[in-house]
Amino acid sequence: MSQDQYAPMPPAPPSPSPGGSVADDPGRTLSIVGLILAFVLPLIGLILSIVALNQSKRAGYRNALARWGVIVAIIVMALSLVIGIVSAIGGALSASFSYGY
Repeated sequence: MSQDQYAPMPPAPPSPSPGGSVADDPGRTLSIVGLILAFVLPLIGLILSIVALNQSKRAGYRNALARWGVIVAIIVMALSLVIGIVSAIGGALSASFSYGY
């Protein structure tokens, strides 16, 4: 066997920088904030998640956290609305019964 049979190995690819993919997606941090706020302040969480989703789409990324932020915010707002309506009806009914009418 001679040395000519073996080709030289190509150079190793550069190692990725820590957190490189997170820095590439412009909506990543905003989607995390939007998802967290979707539980506490659903309207603000919805707005931030939609903005993050649009930023990620424009950059060519799929942002699952932003999508979940939108879904969670809508569900929390719908549940809040239903609970508010039920509470208002219950309060009105209990007020009418407490006076004996």
